[in-house]
Amino acid sequence: MIIGKVVGNVWATKKDPKLEGRKLLVVNTTAGGAPETIVAVDTIGAGIGEDVLVAKGSVARNAIGDPGSPVDAVVVGIIDSLEVDKKLLT
Repeated sequence: MIIGKVVGNVWATKKDPKLEGRKLLVVNTTAGGAPETIVAVDTIGAGIGEDVLVAKGSVARNAIGDPGSPVDAVVVGIIDSLEVDKKLLT
């Protein structure tokens, strides 16, 4: 899982049928140290400005219950608080 911040929503009038009815969010992450903006399926009702946990890859497809879905990232949690020992960060 990676940590990200929801910065927007995506509306798509034409999309794969397996994405119908799914809320899509724009999430900023720094996975691997490099900033990245991804689109993730929202499974829990996250909103703009919230810090979230994102699962990627096959784990994401399993999280929505459809291993054949064209999904690469899913919001699986909203972070209430986060504590990091900055001395341990490199």
